Amino acid sequence: MIYNISFTAAKNYEPKNKSLVYVNYFIADKDFKFYANEFLSYLNIPKSNVSAKRFLDGKDDDFSVIFYENKTQKYILKKVDYDKITTDFFRNDTASVISNIKDDFDDLVVNIPDCKKLNAIFGSHEYLLQSVTEGLLLGNYTFDEYKSEKKKARKVRCILRTDKIAVAKNAIKKAQGIAEAVYFSRDLVNEPANTLYPQEFVKRVRKAFAGTDVRVEVLTEAALKKKNMNALLSVGQASVHPPVLVKLHYKPKGKAKDKIALVGKGVMYDAGGLSIKPTSGMVEMKGDMAGAAAVVGIFYAAEKIKFAQELFGVIPVVENVISGSAYKPGDIIHTASGKTIEVGNTDAEGRLILADALEFAEKLKPNKIIDFATLTGACLVALGESIAGLFTDNEELAGTIYSAGEKTYEKVWRLPMPKEYEDLLKSDLADISNISKGRWAGSITAAEFLKFFLSDEMKKNWAHLDIAGPALKNDLSSYTKKYATGFGVRLITEYLTEK
Repeated sequence: MIYNISFTAAKNYEPKNKSLVYVNYFIADKDFKFYANEFLSYLNIPKSNVSAKRFLDGKDDDFSVIFYENKTQKYILKKVDYDKITTDFFRNDTASVISNIKDDFDDLVVNIPDCKKLNAIFGSHEYLLQSVTEGLLLGNYTFDEYKSEKKKARKVRCILRTDKIAVAKNAIKKAQGIAEAVYFSRDLVNEPANTLYPQEFVKRVRKAFAGTDVRVEVLTEAALKKKNMNALLSVGQASVHPPVLVKLHYKPKGKAKDKIALVGKGVMYDAGGLSIKPTSGMVEMKGDMAGAAAVVGIFYAAEKIKFAQELFGVIPVVENVISGSAYKPGDIIHTASGKTIEVGNTDAEGRLILADALEFAEKLKPNKIIDFATLTGACLVALGESIAGLFTDNEELAGTIYSAGEKTYEKVWRLPMPKEYEDLLKSDLADISNISKGRWAGSITAAEFLKFFLSDEMKKNWAHLDIAGPALKNDLSSYTKKYATGFGVRLITEYLTEK
């Protein structure tokens, strides 16, 4: 963390002699100079003490920085334009503020307008304040575990200025629970593969949920063999770190509103197997377990926020590397479902381990299954770095996940699964091939492959999220620039809490 932040809400704030950063957002229905003068008057700051070129030269800028009292107090005015506002505006902007402040300070004050038109965009004033708090926390994230010189996080107090104290406190509490879950997910993905192998992943998950309402069960290599999980075992057989399957279970107090299984691809490192990747393609492959990290993060949020749904987590955990015992192109694998797979490419390993995981998840008798996987580069080509591919035949499930993505800005876009594309996965030697004929529609045929391992009934209640793009760092927001993003945690938390 950059700062050790404590949060509070207050109707009024007296700067006194504290070092501070005061961020004041205003609605752009009047010119900037009017608001600047009004703000200075409210703070009793004489204009003679103001140093701000963009304010003094009268330009109508998006923001102006005003220094006061030996520059120990920094005031920032930011304009909110209704035509440009999104539900990510404050999250993105406050993340930028917290990550770019260069001075030491004691207090950070954020003043947000409370008006019907603005609240309507966010659905409520509470969610607006939640997004502000999320932004400050997401922008405050760092991963410096392996830095030899670490700067101690300075203690600062963040004050949300509002007349609705109870609403603000609820928003802060929820945002903190979500941010902690995202932090945990991000930490896992940012961890290098030489320290986070399958058994270490298990250790960290057990530690995270010790003494909580989340139950952890681990199926080791012997148990996987008994369950004929040969797809998972095949992918992992070249590694000195044997594959495992992690099962999580969260049950709410009282009657559960729903019963959902969350499945996450947990390839701790993907070298491509014998179909080896070039070095440039391996660099970010410690992040090929971002689906697993998303599922763990969602359970972390469930524990903090107390979801009303019963959740199962199913996480196949493996390394896809090379040795004399590696599985090979041309192999035929008998999966736990009894269906067989012809291996056309060992770098299409994620779908293999998910084939066994989905079969295991369905046996838990959930009403729905949602899986998360950094599955295909094709999805990244189609949708870019900030949007996940959504595949489902369930209209309601598609609509609610999409709406949650629009609100949280963990966006998804639904892609088709035409029945005729199933023929692209036909094998002459087995029930299905793990790669399609030709080079096109790779993300769709990967989804069709997963669907093949579900019953006809569950196919109607399943959603697949290909998160290959948004799971890893990108420059599309101020809180995703440096580190893995934890994509999926905020999305599914919103889906479950609004459901």
